[in-house]
Amino acid sequence: MARLSGRCMCGAVTWTYAGDTTRNLVCYCTDCQRATSSPVTAFLGMIAKQLSWNGKIKHYESSAGTFRGFCPACGTRLYFRSDKWPEETHVHAATLTNPGEYRPDAQVLTRSRPGWLDLLKSIPSHDGFQRPPADPTERAD
Repeated sequence: MARLSGRCMCGAVTWTYAGDTTRNLVCYCTDCQRATSSPVTAFLGMIAKQLSWNGKIKHYESSAGTFRGFCPACGTRLYFRSDKWPEETHVHAATLTNPGEYRPDAQVLTRSRPGWLDLLKSIPSHDGFQRPPADPTERAD
């Protein structure tokens, strides 16, 4: 049995979970892309009655019977729940206390996967930004 926890960016919303996950997946659907402003979203499926939330959560009904929870203070997307899976809540893996430990075991809706993701291994990578921020006091005349 897993014991997991997480939070939003500002810490106003926290969650804890005790139980096995029902799924650990990476989703490429266009709804998730739009909802998270990201080409990929990683989820953990959790039994809703074993998941505890603290803090205020706002919901957006993205389609009939499908709700996306987020922190109203910082805007962090917290989870997805749908009438299709009434006993589950799909929590965003990025909200985990230690998100680097997440290990997905499936990729879904790959037909919507952006092709440019294949280029990532072939382009330069940096530990920080490749250039410092522009100095607003310098002008190019």
